[in-house]
Amino acid sequence: MKNGINGILADEMGLGKTLQTISLLGYMKHYRNIPGPHIVIVPKSTLANWMNEFKKWVPSLRAVCLIGDQETRNVFIRETLMPGEWDVCVTSYEMVIKEKSVFKKFNWRYMVIDEAHRIKNEKSKLSEIVREFKTTNRLLLTGTPLQNNLHELWSLLNFLLPEVFTSSDDFDAWFNTNTFMGDNSLVERLHAVLRPFLLRRLKSEVEKKLKPKKEVKVYIGLSKMQREWYTKVLMKDIDIVNGAGKIEKMRLQNILMQLRKCSNHPYLFDGAEPGPPYTTDQHLVYNCGKMVLLDKLLPRLQEQDSRVLIFSQMTRMLDILEDYCHWKCYKYCRLDGQTPHEDRQRQINEFNAPGSEKFLFMLSTRAGGLGINLATADVVVIYDSDWNPQMDLQAMDRAHRIGQMKQVRVFRFITENTVEEKIVERAEVKLRLDKLVIQQGRLVDSKQNQLNKDEMLNMIRHGANHVFASKDSEITEEDIDTILEKGEAKTEELKQKLETLGESSLRNFTMDTGPSESVYQFEGEDYREKQKILGVGNWIEPPKRERKANYAVDAYFREALRVSEPKAPKAPRPPKQPIVQDFQFFPPRLFELLDQEIYYFRKTVGYKVPKNPELGSDASRIQKEEQRKIDDAEPLSDEEMLEKERLLTQGFTTWSKRDFNQFIKANEKYGRDDIENIAKEVEGKTPEEVMEYSTVFWERCSELQDIDRIMAQIDRGEAKIQRRASIKKALDAKMARYRAPFHQLRIAYGTNKGKNYTEEEDRFLVCMLHKLGFDKENVYEELRAAVRSAPQFRFDWFIKSRTAMELQRRCNTLITLIERENQELEEKERAEKKKRAPRGLSGSLGGTPGGMAMGGTKSAQKRKGENLSTPENKSGRKKKKELGGLNLEEVNPHLRGGRVENHLGKTTPSSPDRDSNLDLPVLGDRAQHD
Repeated sequence: MKNGINGILADEMGLGKTLQTISLLGYMKHYRNIPGPHIVIVPKSTLANWMNEFKKWVPSLRAVCLIGDQETRNVFIRETLMPGEWDVCVTSYEMVIKEKSVFKKFNWRYMVIDEAHRIKNEKSKLSEIVREFKTTNRLLLTGTPLQNNLHELWSLLNFLLPEVFTSSDDFDAWFNTNTFMGDNSLVERLHAVLRPFLLRRLKSEVEKKLKPKKEVKVYIGLSKMQREWYTKVLMKDIDIVNGAGKIEKMRLQNILMQLRKCSNHPYLFDGAEPGPPYTTDQHLVYNCGKMVLLDKLLPRLQEQDSRVLIFSQMTRMLDILEDYCHWKCYKYCRLDGQTPHEDRQRQINEFNAPGSEKFLFMLSTRAGGLGINLATADVVVIYDSDWNPQMDLQAMDRAHRIGQMKQVRVFRFITENTVEEKIVERAEVKLRLDKLVIQQGRLVDSKQNQLNKDEMLNMIRHGANHVFASKDSEITEEDIDTILEKGEAKTEELKQKLETLGESSLRNFTMDTGPSESVYQFEGEDYREKQKILGVGNWIEPPKRERKANYAVDAYFREALRVSEPKAPKAPRPPKQPIVQDFQFFPPRLFELLDQEIYYFRKTVGYKVPKNPELGSDASRIQKEEQRKIDDAEPLSDEEMLEKERLLTQGFTTWSKRDFNQFIKANEKYGRDDIENIAKEVEGKTPEEVMEYSTVFWERCSELQDIDRIMAQIDRGEAKIQRRASIKKALDAKMARYRAPFHQLRIAYGTNKGKNYTEEEDRFLVCMLHKLGFDKENVYEELRAAVRSAPQFRFDWFIKSRTAMELQRRCNTLITLIERENQELEEKERAEKKKRAPRGLSGSLGGTPGGMAMGGTKSAQKRKGENLSTPENKSGRKKKKELGGLNLEEVNPHLRGGRVENHLGKTTPSSPDRDSNLDLPVLGDRAQHD
């Protein structure tokens, strides 16, 4: 910063890059007297964490956070951001893209981008937008090592110093790996370039007390169901697997994804889960090898007072894990890409709170692996590995960071003899290879790291013969200690094997030793090309087909003529008991008497209440209570019988279910207060009957069984009515400001003016919509007809070709602009009223500079009396047009005389007013529609 050079802070994950950045901004304010404005652009999941850190470490820095929906952002920008009473603005990548026009207005002193790998592609939208911001200094934060991609390195350096690193071609030529193969001069050049910009430290160098994390790869077999689905996926594309069909990269990627889903859980396939009814119980576990392993591991970790983070690539897998946690009564939190911002921080705080009862935190690797501090957990489970090993490292470092008191254990689940083994193998090799390359300071072409067709086919073939050869489950019955011991041994073996290999050996490394894979190298000769020429592939023999009977007559007719399962017998009811409905609103006492009658009848017939297994643990208690009511029941006395007959006449006995539904729909259509129109909708009922029913309904509606659904239905309808009324009011207010709205009306577009509709077209749509009636049925069909018959549009193909739906969408946009304009005018008028003194207002106005109050009033009155078509009025109409057609005297009667004249004088055509952005585009063909 002192040297005026932008930089990259690339400390290893968990070393406090956030705190270092906040300290820098605090130093700028308190020691260099540069309070801001600064902008910090971070992932959405870390917004709250950044704000908390600002408050914790440098509370004197006034930090604000821009996030939320369009309405919330507009209020924040207007009331907080634009006044400028803040030092640091923290926002997310998405908000920068959406509100780029606002951020471009500021001259930023420091721009900080967290997780800077988001801009390694200079052609991405975010990368292009942040390059347009005016900044004095720039700082990039990234916890991952610089990728071994020459172009990505140039992209970062170009962002930091665009005037120095202008051409990527020159940069590539300067670091040409072909020229410098095996030469240390490339290493020296790389170090010379990066030294001024890059600061990177490792945890082992900074935090000596932090114990190294221990990773164990835990292997588990396939369940029987997993094996069946794995076989189905392979059999569907057996021609591809055996190299007989056309091998397309997209098709291979699809097969790989399906095999990964099968390795994770068979229920990720539609139709795999048994049901209906769908239950949450033991089958979630025994149908998946990884779930069996997790079911053994979690109780052990809970006994050790450990807390667990579970990472998965697939959010649907998190859904299954969530069901499992419900079933096992584990208290958990969950975070993925769909989690709202407020819920993210709340769950993180709950998990990290002292004495928290949360045992598990389930996260998606991409959404939950960035910038989140979960150091209160000490166990990380990688349920399925990412293609990019850096993503898994990021996930592990959510727990392995400064502040961690325990040793972090990482359990990586791998399904044996499946594509997962090859994915993990490739990630390990790539990580080791990257380490060697970066240590040597060399850069390798990124194409070498991309999966080619042969590699993908090799992954798919891996273990296929083993899967086809067996049909039984391979899930071991061993205890968790034995499984972990075997995993540790296998992990250590692979680690040692990788460490002993050099770069050339790593590029051809494979864990496969069985005969299922081809051996390309033999006696110094590469047989890859020969194999392709001869057409000899790795033939995988499909499983033998089982002979099945085509038609089982007995079984078919037994199923076709099968009588449905006998249902549980219904509890007996007294004969001839009247049927009463809740919407008929009988007195509550009637239901008590009817229940007493029913219980006594069941007592006389000797009825015994059966136990309902669906009630679970409460079944016995409820059964006993019901049986006790029957046993204690007494017959109705004569007085009670008379009372029952009397009460049966006090409800709305003539109201049927059809009448009730019509009443509810009418309330939804007209609102609960419009009894007159509601009565018209209920057939066969007089207005008095409907009014009486409505009164009782709103008093006793809480007694209805589905009252929540009914009230939601009525509330939705009333909200629509209210919305229609507010739109009509907005249109009326807008039209009232103009004498000739079809000629004078102007739309305050702001930055939302579309490219397709002209202002003349928009003016016609608004005025005609008001004339026809906004809430009229089929109004947009009539509007379409009016547009087509309008003489001014006879050569305007665009507007004449719009459908009613497209016109409706455009009108909705215009209504939103009008409502916003009305709101701004009302706020402005309220502000003016507050400023004006309650007395002596006319005298103060008369004493305005220039002494033009009376003359201005006369001229205004004269203009009011003039005919619009006279030549003398043209200049006046022109001036009104320049003011957006706004008659200031009608909006605010106090703004008369000299003020009107002065205001009009300020908006001459030569002045840069907002009308400069409202030039009407030339009519013609449009490529896009609003």
